[in-house]
Amino acid sequence: MRRRVRKAIFPVGGLGTRFLPATKAMPKEMLPVVDKPLIQYAVEEARAAGIEELIFVTGRGKSAIEDHFDHSFELQEALAARGKKDELGLVEAIVPKPGRIAYTRQIEPLGLGHAVWCARSLVGDEPFAVLLADDLVLADRPCLAQMMDVYAETGGNLVAVMDVPKEHTNRYGILDVVSDDGTLAEAKGLVEKPKPEVAPSTLSIIGRYILHPEVFEQLDKQEKGAGGEIQLTDGMARTIGRIPFHGLRFKGTRFDCGSKAGFLEANVAFALSRADLKGDAQDILARYGKR
Repeated sequence: MRRRVRKAIFPVGGLGTRFLPATKAMPKEMLPVVDKPLIQYAVEEARAAGIEELIFVTGRGKSAIEDHFDHSFELQEALAARGKKDELGLVEAIVPKPGRIAYTRQIEPLGLGHAVWCARSLVGDEPFAVLLADDLVLADRPCLAQMMDVYAETGGNLVAVMDVPKEHTNRYGILDVVSDDGTLAEAKGLVEKPKPEVAPSTLSIIGRYILHPEVFEQLDKQEKGAGGEIQLTDGMARTIGRIPFHGLRFKGTRFDCGSKAGFLEANVAFALSRADLKGDAQDILARYGKR
């Protein structure tokens, strides 16, 4: 029987230098899209997919994330005293159940593979998910939930993928595809940020993964790859041949909130997707579109 995916890793140790000065004293994962921080969207997506345990790999200056997912007694008492039941419900819903959240520190910023490896003791010998808050997905059915459906059939390692322009392959981990039905692609290899002229395909990995624990064995080697960092892509690639590896073209729109333009677009798209804000957002866009 295939083991259920119960745990998710959230690598949140990055410095967020592209958003300075906003991220000088605030984690980039706490930047709000409309009225929720990026990390909350990622946690809600994980919960909607059945994830039970949340593991945050943090760094210096990330205490705001821990505070966000904890009780705020003064705020909750003030909201209750003022009869603000809806707002109180929003605040209380953020907090996970006791024992369902853990934090570990990535002492040095040595890459995504290293960040995931830092959580190995908390994950143990079972499959797990990885969600990058920078990659925000707007979808009718959450991206990770779509992946869970497919994982139930394929097992092994599964990543969310999308086609990118050929000239952008040097920004992503790229699949070397052996078969592709238009939705699910099987890979025979992976390449981290290849130059366009040598990229094996244009099918790129975005920040959603379901991984077999054997990946930790490969990351244990601490081998550096592209950019002099320990790459998760390299660890996954070394399991191919022993563990099935697939990429899923998810249904939805991905926003790169690690870039200013992507972050701005996400705010617009998420505002337009909400019944309480769509009209106002359309009016604002129309007004500025005339300038």
